[in-house]
Amino acid sequence: MKCATTIDLKPDYTISRVIRGGWQLAGGHGTIDRDAAIRDLIACYDAGIFTFDCADIYTGVEELIGAFRARLFAERGLDALKQIKVHTKLVPDLSTLPQISKQHILSIIEQSLMRLRVDYLDLVQFHWWDYSIPGFLGAFHWLDDIRREGKIRHIGGTNFDTPHVKSVIEAGIPVLSLQVQYSVLDARPENGLVELCLEHGIALLCYGSVAGGFLGERWLGALEPEWPLENRSLVKYKLIIDDFGGWALFQELLKILDRIARREGIDIATVAGRYVLAKPAVAAIIVGARNSSHIVSNARLAQGGLSEADIGDIDEVTVRRTGPAGDTYTLERDRTGRHGSIMLYNLNAKAS
Repeated sequence: MKCATTIDLKPDYTISRVIRGGWQLAGGHGTIDRDAAIRDLIACYDAGIFTFDCADIYTGVEELIGAFRARLFAERGLDALKQIKVHTKLVPDLSTLPQISKQHILSIIEQSLMRLRVDYLDLVQFHWWDYSIPGFLGAFHWLDDIRREGKIRHIGGTNFDTPHVKSVIEAGIPVLSLQVQYSVLDARPENGLVELCLEHGIALLCYGSVAGGFLGERWLGALEPEWPLENRSLVKYKLIIDDFGGWALFQELLKILDRIARREGIDIATVAGRYVLAKPAVAAIIVGARNSSHIVSNARLAQGGLSEADIGDIDEVTVRRTGPAGDTYTLERDRTGRHGSIMLYNLNAKAS
């Protein structure tokens, strides 16, 4: 049953508005049943989710998607395979940035091509850890050279803030999309980036729309969790909740989301996802799961919308937020700060 809706990022480039994320399929999240994971990815396709997100630093995920593509071709044929879009991220280690070269960038591209078993990459989403280290514009130009050579179809960015996206645009780089964190809790893209993207026709592909699971029934009415939390994802999004206004305001938000969800016969995560999908410049949201239990509900995320009254009720809470403040990913770039200190900056060696 096809559920997910689609959007054209270019006249000849269509994606599903729900993108299946690959982060949870990385080896660092526990033992992955490879065959079951491939079956789940095929189930995503059957549900209408035909766009997949991965990264060079997600251990084993590009290889897994490559195997999925081969299985899909064998079971569904060439037309199904042609519909698939795979978006990968290129994330050079922080330690390599001072001496980064075109050859280094090309080696990562070649590695992704091999792992995914493709002749070209649909979309490469580039990340740069530290703006104080020069070279990100040069790296974008190298990516554009590689695009012209036919190994990349489209170029995007990951976690770039407004001034640096503007620099990339002014440098003449054809930026198709930006992957950013955006949710009912975290509205930092609205501090300049959304307006710039609308002006230049750049699509936002959004992660974090369910805040690592915090935007779900499990946490409705729950006591505030105590430190330490069980994994880094929960730590990351608990910090966002703290910045948003704390646990009490978060619970007010959950109650509103739950009321809407119950009336519509859906869940809190779906309401939260639809809230983001309704935002200007947002083309798609990235959802992740390690099993098939939520595939159909994820695919239905984009099938319906929220009424103006529902959005108004939600915004009666969000207007009282105290943060997170600043531009996209600025807090995470401060390696001494609460958000930046939990990041892992040199993952390529582990993903090799």
